[in-house]
Amino acid sequence: MIFDTHIHLNDDKFSSNLDEYIQDAINNGVKCFLCVGYDIKSSKKAIEIANKYKEVYASIGVIPTEHKSYNNSTITALKELYLQSKKVIAIGEIGLDYYWENDQIIKNKQKRMFIEQIKLANELNLPILIHARESLQDTYDILKNNICLNRGIMHCFSGSLEMAKEFIKLGYEIAFGGTLTFKNSIKPKEVILNIPLTSIVFETDAPYLAPTPYRGKVNLPKYINNTVEFAANILHIDKKELEDISFENSLKILKLKNEKKN
Repeated sequence: MIFDTHIHLNDDKFSSNLDEYIQDAINNGVKCFLCVGYDIKSSKKAIEIANKYKEVYASIGVIPTEHKSYNNSTITALKELYLQSKKVIAIGEIGLDYYWENDQIIKNKQKRMFIEQIKLANELNLPILIHARESLQDTYDILKNNICLNRGIMHCFSGSLEMAKEFIKLGYEIAFGGTLTFKNSIKPKEVILNIPLTSIVFETDAPYLAPTPYRGKVNLPKYINNTVEFAANILHIDKKELEDISFENSLKILKLKNEKKN
């Protein structure tokens, strides 16, 4: 059984054949999906999808690159979304992204967005899904100084082993997706080989970042199998064992321990 801890089933690329994509993934061993919001509109859609499919959960939040749409009413809007469905289990994706923006004013706004949404997660007793691109040190500093009571998941982690260990010390789990399988992806391989199995979860980030041999194409939900199989091979453990361990890790960090395993 596999838990996809970060997928965008709410993306337009999936809208025409969503039933088929979800069923194909289920047929390939995926038991649960966490459909991730990145602004108010996509968060609403994530909830709609989660309400329709029993295997799907939703997260709500505003990604740092959507800083222009974030305003004084955003937190209230997110609270209202949370109250709409019991399938909302996390706040995210939230964090810092300096890849596209290097303006200090924008960086400061991203930090404020991040901290405010961490506070919201604490108010709602939820974990967080963290987007950190070219910003790991600032992300770490904020998480260390603004404790999220339920911790969360480092989405698409691309940092060093040393940084991974620091986030794990704070109580966060490390998510691995299709980039793990890329030939030139050195850091994720070093990380997964040197952290506890109990800190590993998997994701697709579909429709983005398809694993080898589908790199550059639309990432389908079922392709998470390729990533898990690749990870099991380099870890030299049975794929089923890795699936079970990472599934339990996902349930624990997302506070879903009552999710049936059969």
